[in-house]
Amino acid sequence: MQVISGPVLRDIVLIGGGHSHVGVLYMFAMRPVPGVRLTVICTDTDTPYSGMLPGYIAGHYSFDEVHIDLRRLAEFAGARYYRDEVIGVDRTARKVICRQRPPVSYDALSINVGSTPQLGRVTGASEHAVPVKPIRRFNERWLALLERVRQHAGTTTIAVVGAGAGGVELTLAMQYRLRNELLALGRNPDELKFHLFSATADILPTHNARVRRAYESILEARGVSVHCSAEVSRVDAGRLQTVSGEVLQADEVVWVTQAGGAAWLADTGLALDDDGFVRVKETLQSETDPLIFAAGDCASMRAHKLEKAGVFAVRMGRPLAENLRRTVTGQALVNYRPQSRWLALISTGDKHAVASRGALYARGDWIWRWKDWIDRRFMRKFSEFPAMSDTARAGSEAVVLQEAEQVQAISAVAMRCGGCGAKVGATVLSRALASVQPIERDDVLIGLHAPDDAAVLRVPPGKAMVHSVDFFRAFIDDPWLFGRIAANHALGDIFAMGAEAQSATAIATVPPGLEDKVEDTVFQMMSGAVSVLNEAGCALVGGHTGEGSELALGFAINGLIDEKLAGVLTKGGMRPGDVLILTKPIGTGTLFAAHKQPKPGFVCKGRWIDAALESMQTSNRNAMPCLIAHGATACTDLTGFGLLGHLVEMTRPSGVDVELELSALPLLDGAAETAAAGILSSLQPANVRLRRALHNQQEALTHPNYPLLFDPQTAGGLLASVPAATADACLAALRDTGYPRAARIGRVLQQGESIEPITLKLSPGESTAKSGSESS
Repeated sequence: MQVISGPVLRDIVLIGGGHSHVGVLYMFAMRPVPGVRLTVICTDTDTPYSGMLPGYIAGHYSFDEVHIDLRRLAEFAGARYYRDEVIGVDRTARKVICRQRPPVSYDALSINVGSTPQLGRVTGASEHAVPVKPIRRFNERWLALLERVRQHAGTTTIAVVGAGAGGVELTLAMQYRLRNELLALGRNPDELKFHLFSATADILPTHNARVRRAYESILEARGVSVHCSAEVSRVDAGRLQTVSGEVLQADEVVWVTQAGGAAWLADTGLALDDDGFVRVKETLQSETDPLIFAAGDCASMRAHKLEKAGVFAVRMGRPLAENLRRTVTGQALVNYRPQSRWLALISTGDKHAVASRGALYARGDWIWRWKDWIDRRFMRKFSEFPAMSDTARAGSEAVVLQEAEQVQAISAVAMRCGGCGAKVGATVLSRALASVQPIERDDVLIGLHAPDDAAVLRVPPGKAMVHSVDFFRAFIDDPWLFGRIAANHALGDIFAMGAEAQSATAIATVPPGLEDKVEDTVFQMMSGAVSVLNEAGCALVGGHTGEGSELALGFAINGLIDEKLAGVLTKGGMRPGDVLILTKPIGTGTLFAAHKQPKPGFVCKGRWIDAALESMQTSNRNAMPCLIAHGATACTDLTGFGLLGHLVEMTRPSGVDVELELSALPLLDGAAETAAAGILSSLQPANVRLRRALHNQQEALTHPNYPLLFDPQTAGGLLASVPAATADACLAALRDTGYPRAARIGRVLQQGESIEPITLKLSPGESTAKSGSESS
């Protein structure tokens, strides 16, 4: 996580992770503007490079070779990465509207979201065609199509609609890959039949005649049937029809034409062209709003009719970055000047390609090798980052501030008061919390609905109170997501006891800065936290917010439980013969250590962090009733002490030993790789001291899962002991309830003579029972 030194003065928000925006991120990484914070909002962490996508389809490249890891790139750039879908822009309030999270404020905004298939223009296409765009989502559709072809018996007919460079290249790439797939299955590759449909009289209408003739020859030699002047007017299950009445029976229809702007752009009030793309000036500013820019396929220029090609999006990156920089520093903007002719290197499925530029034409294997070299060089720029000090990154530009903002900025960097002087201002706090809506409970007599010096709650008859507290610093650059995870983590202790969460009191620290930036941070963080508290039926009743060098959040949680302790689960109830169940995978400590401090030569993939964050947002609330229903005898939640530390806390009061199966541990994606690379949490050394509780520690040292016994967890799962007779049913119920990675990880034994309570089972089927254990 990158930390901006000094207060945040301006926010630049990037919608989408297209080719222009990855360039902007890289350029800001190399030359940031002091006080300027970038935020990128995108639905997909792995953003595809369109130039290599046909090679991926053909099988020449792996998934990672053709995708840019947007989370890693944002981290390198010191930008915040929000994984969400944008559904609108409130230009009056200067906020981006997202599907899941609260609105995101901006001072300058850029849109680079590509294009969207306009399937609705053709009857049945939405239901029965496979669209290539948006490209970022094509991989899952391609893999599904690939599997359908593998499973389809006999002849498979595939129709590709759209005969521009994209359609031609994709047709040849799919044919090459699918023929090889059938050969590998021992089937006849001639079972595949490809048809290419062009609405115009020629294929590749924007390229010269020699290029068109070359591809006509290649398609004919490959057995692809080409249909020209054949605009598709209808698609049904298993067939398509053209305007002229031609009908083709087709098992698959792939759509590579008629793309338009994202639907939400129509509601922004921005000037759009006939296809729904944002009209921009030569500065790439929208014609309507000087604070909003657009680039790539989603931009339309009156003065230049640009083909929807990646080369233009890439070239727009530099002037776009410069103009965003100039917008927040109050400088005159520069113009983007598109090239009148551009080089297109179009592959033919195999490792062969055609070069096209104006009247230029060339072809050969050497063209493909040249294209491969260019593409790989481009991708290395966004995956192999140079080591740079903060001094090397420092920029010289200065943000232009209003007079009131200047006073706030000076105050933010001045010596700050302690004591009550360190509190966040009442006006800022009240504005930030005005839109946060905590759940109301009848047993909250005085809370945030009528703020006072303290909250007053009623304890219902027959109930006892359960108290817990947790607090930690932010480990991600997303305050909303951090708020959700902090609340989920704090609730874990309450749920582990089998209790109902009643109320929460928050304690937070926020870095000082401009009032509107501090307000937005508090709003985002508390919105995330309250969304989780509300889901748990837990009322936020008060709190305290102060200034600090880092964003941090914690909660004191009150819970309710039967006063006679009926249904209460403690750590000390394990019985010999019980089965150990873990509800969620482990590995958050090592993953976020790798994410925060990259190791040379090792890549912590952004999708690993995505999956970890999803797991950390999964509440333990629904797991507890399932465990209780299946007779759970003891339970705790996994947090900072790691699996081994919490297991030791259970064995001691229970008076038992445990056999733990290392190979059965459920791991978060990437955790084994980061641990094997020696990238471990800063808390790991303290947890490793508990290795003295292991009976056969020396034997287990080389097991790949051994380091993860000590990995500290944030918002981890529940560790419970369940009678062996109900363990399988319990696991099945947990998986049906929303815990797909729930696993049986060991068994409880009678206490033996050894002082070490835990024995590690290194491989399935191995017996490790100690003398005086369960069998005695």
